[in-house]
Amino acid sequence: MDLTSLTIRQAHEGLKSKKFTSRELTQAFLDKIKEKDVKIGAYLSITEELALEQADKADERIAKGRDFPMLCGIPCAIKDNILVKDQKCTATSKILENYTALYDATVIKKLKDQGAVILGKTNLDEFAMGGSTENSALGVTKNPNDLERVPGGSSGGSAAAVASDQALYALGTDTGGSIRQPASFCGVVGFKPTYGAVSRYGLIAFASSLDQAGPLAKNVEDAKIIFETISGKDPSDATSVGYIFQESKIDLKGLKIGIPKEYFTEGLDPEVEKIIKNAIEKAKEKGAEIIGISLPTTEYALACYYIIAPSEASANLARYDGMRYGLSENAENLLDVYLKSRGKGFGTEVKRRIMIGTYSLSSGYYDAYYKKALQVRDLIKSDFKKAFENVDVILGPTVPFPAFKIGEKTEDPLSMYLADIYTVAVNLAGLPALSMPCGKIGKLPVGLHIIGNYFKDHELLGVAAQLENMLK
Repeated sequence: MDLTSLTIRQAHEGLKSKKFTSRELTQAFLDKIKEKDVKIGAYLSITEELALEQADKADERIAKGRDFPMLCGIPCAIKDNILVKDQKCTATSKILENYTALYDATVIKKLKDQGAVILGKTNLDEFAMGGSTENSALGVTKNPNDLERVPGGSSGGSAAAVASDQALYALGTDTGGSIRQPASFCGVVGFKPTYGAVSRYGLIAFASSLDQAGPLAKNVEDAKIIFETISGKDPSDATSVGYIFQESKIDLKGLKIGIPKEYFTEGLDPEVEKIIKNAIEKAKEKGAEIIGISLPTTEYALACYYIIAPSEASANLARYDGMRYGLSENAENLLDVYLKSRGKGFGTEVKRRIMIGTYSLSSGYYDAYYKKALQVRDLIKSDFKKAFENVDVILGPTVPFPAFKIGEKTEDPLSMYLADIYTVAVNLAGLPALSMPCGKIGKLPVGLHIIGNYFKDHELLGVAAQLENMLK
């Protein structure tokens, strides 16, 4: 039996029936990482000692009784912008290359409370800024389906680890599509919860009104199990809310599915469009009601995002000044310490976004750019609100095209940003959304994007599970 190919439920049942131990399961993953990750580069660091220690503790817990949590003894990977106490957390930036976390993020604390096993930290675009994991200062991750192509970003390492069976599941963060886009490129399930449903405490901040942690998993059920574990109100995060689980039986028959006309226009790869429309047609055959809708502000979402996100980033990243922690360059005066430390520590994409954000917030330009973007954000929210008066979920492609080749878009940032065209509006509105595999172009996966209403995360996961069964 290949233990690394199991789902969370299968692994849980195996541990429960004593077919294998958590240590054996963990060792299988550690062996797989040593075998495969040289070529893929999903991991930045392997926490082998911690993982085996956690596996032994899980085995002790399992031995005491049959009733133990679903994630107890299950090995996972963590994106390297989420703090794990006493482990390095770099956000793949030279400015934090030697930073060690002093505490656990809330999502990590919740996983540890369940008895989870942490295999290591995964690669990402620096400070989660990018859509290909090529912006990492610590190396490029490759797509397990085609090693010449990107895994997506910014949670590319997490998606690649799950897709290549180097982790049973992984945590990522999603600011403008950073869980869903790599999930689409790598052929796994990626779920971004409603903003506030999961605590952001212990996440290295990029854009605070957009960032959200979530799972990358092998199937929808696994994503649901992880979400239920990490969600909930956290006193350390004022933006978190008390999420109420509302289990409801979902049936495709009678389900109202909205299809935005703006998601099927110029720029969408014809093969991707064909696969997505085939999935929609199958849902219709199962009794779903397909309703054409309009989200007129879609065309402004990308421009709006690339004002708001860099503006928040310029404020959040001001803390990396070479004085308190992280890289510090020697200089004759305080200003030069700032300039040298930030100049050497930040990569090209991070500098680009800091400059865009600082400019947008500057005197004389605030009203023209940042304030205007906030007004457009309200219109985007309003569009979704109106749509959900008539439909239960919204369907479309996650990304307009399959995974592109490494280096293909690095010289043209705007073409890279277009990969986020369908995902950024969800973050601006704070809605839950999920990407799941629904077909392939050759060997390259295509993701189906499912968007739900506010705090209807369980309903969305239920719909996704039904669609997953339908597409098998």
